[in-house]
Amino acid sequence: MKRIGGSQLSHRVNKKVKELKPSGIRRFFDLIIGREDVISLGVGEPDFAVPWRIREEMIYSLERGITSYTSNLGLPELREAVADYYTKFGVDVDQGNVLITTGVSEGFDIAMRSIINPGERVVIPEPAYVSYVPLSILAGGDVITIPTSPDFKLRYEDIVKVGEAKVLVINYPNNPTGVSYTKKELEEIADAVIEIDAIVISDEIYAELSYNFKHVSIASLNGMEDRTVILNGFSKSFAMTGLRVGYAIAPDDIFESMLKIHQYCMLCAPVTAQIGAIEALRNGDDELEEMRAEYLRRRNFFIKRIKEVFEVNTPDGAFYAFPCIENTGMSSEEFAEKLLFEKNVAVVPGTAFGECGRGYIRCAYAVSMDKLKEATDKIIDFVNSL
Repeated sequence: MKRIGGSQLSHRVNKKVKELKPSGIRRFFDLIIGREDVISLGVGEPDFAVPWRIREEMIYSLERGITSYTSNLGLPELREAVADYYTKFGVDVDQGNVLITTGVSEGFDIAMRSIINPGERVVIPEPAYVSYVPLSILAGGDVITIPTSPDFKLRYEDIVKVGEAKVLVINYPNNPTGVSYTKKELEEIADAVIEIDAIVISDEIYAELSYNFKHVSIASLNGMEDRTVILNGFSKSFAMTGLRVGYAIAPDDIFESMLKIHQYCMLCAPVTAQIGAIEALRNGDDELEEMRAEYLRRRNFFIKRIKEVFEVNTPDGAFYAFPCIENTGMSSEEFAEKLLFEKNVAVVPGTAFGECGRGYIRCAYAVSMDKLKEATDKIIDFVNSL
């Protein structure tokens, strides 16, 4: 295909898309593709295989030739299983309010497009997962970010200070910081949300990877059921990242709007992955407990070692740590690049998650303990050599 000069193309691309910055995570992921000499603490992907009983169900479904579309809503058995499952987090939901999505990312996109009219305010605490701000902008939202360092906790006064807003985005346990919220802390956030009359999009993908206390969904609190969209999925808890299956639980009006967009942009989540997800919810507890225990072991090891050179908060959940690297005198990007090229260890600059991440790096301890030990030794050696 004939290439056209950049100036001639300037009018052909959507202005909002053109102004978006590429993902800071993917930039470092691309740098290490094909390099077996690099230990990656960069990408938040479990190093576990999908549990065998889940794979077996998917294989059997393929052997039976089940490769068709499902309902736009998703398989009824999966929607029912999700509704039953969420009672453990305090939410009483009907399967009629459960939509199976192609991962949480699609769920967030269609939730935002369902709720936001052009110019309405979206409040996002930072550091925040890399897709929240771009997808909010693409939906037409006016994004207001709230810096939360140094403890990375969102509080009542932070929210009410913003004033009127249409949506508050929360993610807990959090990517990239590992911060989560007790029921009491969530009640304060809920009070502020009700005061400013906002809708919450609650990304709870790491709900099962909570270490310090049990996960509570904000939708279970008084006054929040009808103003919360819950997003969750199977990528992190059951290591099903590439299978791309998630779900949204939403109030009737928002649910109907999300379903419309889902029908046109995605049609349905992959049927094979949906079948695996049913098995995960029905019989996946043992493997889940093993993975959670291993992540906790890795967290305790990594935090103890990394504190030899950096200040870092102990994560409440997920599989990320967010050390402060300001004592090195380097920027987040400079530190990550030098660490990669000099020690073959990949981390993500904190600025990939917003300006509030300046002076930090994200380290994912979703690697084997042997690799984690080697990577930690190399990070400490690198810092001590500066």
